Order: sequence, then structure tokens, then C-alpha cells
Amino acid sequence: MSFTYGTNGITVSSDKSYSVNIIDKDFIQNQLSLAKNQNPDLICVAMHWGIEYKISPNSEQKDLTNFLFENGADIIIGNHPHVLQPMEKREISLPDGNKKDGFVVYSLGNFLADQNKNYTRDSAILNLSITKNPDGKITIDSAKYTPIYIYKNSTNKTKKFKILNLANTISAYEAGYTEDISQSTYLTLKKELSNIQNILGDEIK
Repeated sequence: MSFTYGTNGITVSSDKSYSVNIIDKDFIQNQLSLAKNQNPDLICVAMHWGIEYKISPNSEQKDLTNFLFENGADIIIGNHPHVLQPMEKREISLPDGNKKDGFVVYSLGNFLADQNKNYTRDSAILNLSITKNPDGKITIDSAKYTPIYIYKNSTNKTKKFKILNLANTISAYEAGYTEDISQSTYLTLKKELSNIQNILGDEIK
């Protein structure tokens, strides 16, 4: 499922309101109820929310996260800020007294973009390990990620961008296997890797 704070100023025709799900708690609650009635293994929600270029979630994101979990969401993937924001796994107490796993990453940042503000070239490929147990209960066993960086070679006329696996690229440079990475770029990549790890936090294992 997916919901958004807005449409960046694009007008949605009144006869096409079905084309976008604007964030509204009553609407979200109704949609989650319809989803739960289909007896899914889990419910994943994509949220277009937050404040651009802020590496921490705001109070609205945190409030909506609690609301989504309480009403049936299991996994929440955020976007819109253009930068990474933290991830967390938590135990959710349900109205019937049972408990379940919940996971949220408030923003996964840009995957491919030509932006220059701090952190806008940092991202991560998220890897969740999920188990459906014999009793039907879903557990989120781990949340790992591959830090990536949008590298731009401005000297090229075409194919200027590469998505770099930061850990692999840094290791290759240190072993002498790369010729197209300068020392200054290497130092930048090490800094960006540290930024990603500090923002997202430790992998959940």
C-alpha cells in the first residue's frame, strides 16, 4: 500500500481522486482494514512523507508510524526527504494482547539522482529476512543493508553516473584494483560510508 503527503503542487482532478492516496488517518485506517480482511501474510506500506534533506524523522512521521503499526502495517518504507533516515525494528502490542514484529525505515534516500546537498548521494539497498512460522506468525528476523553511493564523473559527456557499492569500492581501492578512483574520491567514499552507517544505524541481525 502507499500514501503521500501531497502531489508537489500537481492538481488531481475531482473525478480522478482514486489515482493518489493522500495521507488521511481515517482513509488509511479503512484501507488497512480492507487489506487485513484479505488475510495477507504481511502488509507493507510505502510512505511519501517527511521534510526534504533532514536526516531525522519529524514528529508526524513518528506519529504515523505508530498509527500504521497499530492498524495492521508490518513494514513501512519511507521516501521523499532525498536523504537517508534511520531504521528500526520494534515489537508491536496488538489490541487482542498478542505481539508482532514491525519494521520501519523512515527514508531510503535517493537511488539515482543528480543532487548536491549533503547526504543526497547516499543510499542503501535494504535486505529484510522474513519468516512465516508454522503457526502463521510472521517474524522479521534481520534487516541488513548494502550502502551505495551515486558517483558522478563530470568529465564524461554520457554515462556520467555509477551506483557504487561503497564497501566493495573502498576495498578494491585499498587493494590496488581500481584505476578510476582517485585518492580524494576514496576519502569521500569512506566519509559517505560512515555517514550512511551513522544515519541508518547498526544492521539488525
